[in-house]
Amino acid sequence: MSLYKGRSLAVKLTAGLLGLTALGALAVAASTGGEVSALADGADKSQFTDITKVKPNVQRPRPGKGATTGTFTVDCGRNENGHFNPDNFIAQPGVRNGAQHLHDYVGNLSTDADSTDGSLERAGTTCRNGDRSAYFWPVVRINDGDEDEAKTVSCPDVASKLPKVPDQAKAEVDRNLALLKTQIAEANTRLAKNENPRDPNFNQNAIVGPLKDKRVATIDRMAIAIGRNAERPQGLEKLAPCKLEGGDGGGENELPGNEGDIQRPETVDLTFQGSPAGKVVAMPKFLRVLYGDAKVTANGTKNARDSWTCTGFEDKVLINKYPVCPKGSKVKRIHDFPSCWDGKNTDSKNHRDHIAFPDPGTGKCKDGFKAVPQLRISLTYNIPLDVQKQGRYAVDSFPEEKHNPFSDHDDFANVMSQQIMNRLVDCVNTGKKCRE
Repeated sequence: MSLYKGRSLAVKLTAGLLGLTALGALAVAASTGGEVSALADGADKSQFTDITKVKPNVQRPRPGKGATTGTFTVDCGRNENGHFNPDNFIAQPGVRNGAQHLHDYVGNLSTDADSTDGSLERAGTTCRNGDRSAYFWPVVRINDGDEDEAKTVSCPDVASKLPKVPDQAKAEVDRNLALLKTQIAEANTRLAKNENPRDPNFNQNAIVGPLKDKRVATIDRMAIAIGRNAERPQGLEKLAPCKLEGGDGGGENELPGNEGDIQRPETVDLTFQGSPAGKVVAMPKFLRVLYGDAKVTANGTKNARDSWTCTGFEDKVLINKYPVCPKGSKVKRIHDFPSCWDGKNTDSKNHRDHIAFPDPGTGKCKDGFKAVPQLRISLTYNIPLDVQKQGRYAVDSFPEEKHNPFSDHDDFANVMSQQIMNRLVDCVNTGKKCRE
């Protein structure tokens, strides 16, 4: 079920506009099952729909002569290291809490409001093949009304504080960065077990303290590895101590109007695919791409996308409402990014003019634009059926969106090395199915 437990969660899906003034203390009624109409009091029933009652609506361009059918899938994990923040360095650069909702990150480990091309290129990554690209989307939460707070550890990010890592030290540094993530995951697993609830100091003494010692040794190994081929970094030991946070509540992961148990995707699939109209060209490094519109209420539906479905329905139904899935099926978000690049710019004033969607009928790019590999991010969630029927799950959003499922969105910044990008383009253009 959920990864992080929140405080007493008494927030309506429709409470977003209350902001800092009130959080709508409404209890969610328990459901005994039944039809979608049995949604809990307080949820906007019009935002949920039974997927089995939606007619097939997915239409894709028929592949033309020379269509590129290969795929390139990158394994960047499921954000096991707990990289969350309410920033968006693409749409709101330099603005802390510019998104006013929490983003779930995989790939680049340093991503925050102050990210630049340089900081992204220097940082570590969760991707197995070394792809430093940033992939991020708003979290999904469940409001379960649980009073208990599951503790988690909050640790300083080490990857973003490292100097440029010499090539000779990269393998060892990457291994130890991965070990830091494993240590955090193991600590959180122990915390979730609540091993000694009668001892108020147990978690600090038995889990958080030893975690610091492990991190000191791991960080020191990285400093030594770097120091063999460059100046040894100083002061990294200050990044070793971690602190306890009261689960989702009480920490930076709860925001006004966006509360509840964060749902880590059961599956995160990052796949680049080809064009039905012909070959693709390489993406330029640091290309920024947006999917959907986080402010659909204010901006209208021009850039909004139908993103929601259930497993087993992906090729038939995509909707702009929260799906209620049949037994054995799971909630899924599918984000197909624009893939026609203007050939010159990595960004634009509105973050959209430099990269556009192909023609929906033919798959061709408009004049002056070139097809690049199209990124599809698929996120599958194991949300209990009763929670779906009661309308107790929702995506984080700007307050004015009131958790509108049509405001679902996604962000990508390409920080792949040229070698990885070359492999990607080759796989797509030659019809291979590559996984890294």
